[in-house]
Amino acid sequence: MGLVSSTVSTTLSIYTGLLIVRILLTWFPNIDWYSQPFAALGQITDPYLNIFRQFIPPLGGIDISPILAIFLLQIVGSLIPG
Repeated sequence: MGLVSSTVSTTLSIYTGLLIVRILLTWFPNIDWYSQPFAALGQITDPYLNIFRQFIPPLGGIDISPILAIFLLQIVGSLIPG
């Protein structure tokens, strides 16, 4: 069970890191999201973020869905034994 929980925990940490990179890159308006590696980053993170964007509209032009997405990943990570 230790290997499985360690693998899941590591995967969640990596994915959280990718979400943070995605969030930070949105502060740079000149990024071409259709070029690599930015397109790959969007393809990896957007499906998860879109789940939250369906229910939480931007507030005053600020998208808070990534905050909730990372919060949920942290909760799931804390529930993993080991």
